[in-house]
Amino acid sequence: MRYFCGIETESALLENAQVLLQSIAYDGTSTWGKGADKGFGAFMDALDNMEVYDLETDNEVYRKGIHILDELNGFKSPEEMVQSVFDRTKRMLALERFPTFFGGEHSVSIGVIRAMRDSYKKLSVLQIDAHADLRPTYMGSPYNHACALHESSRHDTLVQVGIRSADKEEMMNAQKGNVFFAQGMVGHSEWMQNSIDRLGMKVYLTIDLDAFDPSILPATGTPEPGGIGWYDMLTYLKMIFDQREVVGFDIVELAPIEGEPSSEFLVAKLYYKMLTYKFLNS
Repeated sequence: MRYFCGIETESALLENAQVLLQSIAYDGTSTWGKGADKGFGAFMDALDNMEVYDLETDNEVYRKGIHILDELNGFKSPEEMVQSVFDRTKRMLALERFPTFFGGEHSVSIGVIRAMRDSYKKLSVLQIDAHADLRPTYMGSPYNHACALHESSRHDTLVQVGIRSADKEEMMNAQKGNVFFAQGMVGHSEWMQNSIDRLGMKVYLTIDLDAFDPSILPATGTPEPGGIGWYDMLTYLKMIFDQREVVGFDIVELAPIEGEPSSEFLVAKLYYKMLTYKFLNS
């Protein structure tokens, strides 16, 4: 068993932990930079070197107990991956802990969101991403990373934030008024509350790391210029956790760059901040 941040605590055991962390090592449909299946290992190494005291909130959220589940891997097809992730997510939800997921490419979110939809009626999905990911199929599969949110656009309230790359036909699948483009976010803050107001009360949050500007997070398969900065992201996330019930989240598309650990360290801090905001008042 590997412990979160390398800290061996009773609270991290499955029977005690309030948080479950599931890694999904899949990078089968990515079409440019590869390596997202290696992201979790780099993330864990960064966690082992991260301070667990959060200065902003005077909090050490790891004490809530974060249990790391056995990795899902070895998939023979994207269809097998989606079904396996769906089944695992259903079992996690049955344990009534807070479920978190780490990719892998963005297609891993499809099975998670399906399971969430089964458990939470009127589910809202908040996608923070550079790419719309709304293609119905791509390269012969509806389970391609470029299709990660298409199914959700048909069945859930889907709010998309930070978008700055899309196919023209993709935008026909977007929900009217629910897309917040990166260019319109620069120099403004109204988008934060406006996007939250579009969400229902129960929210699943999926973060593709290319939402960040590549100047601070280059280690992702399809970087796009003009992304979100660190403190804007934290301000926004805190607002979300304050105002809505986040029922789970995933982080995807970390593709480590050898000898350049800054990206995975940012992601380690991001994950920890999200849990801090989730449990801040509990």
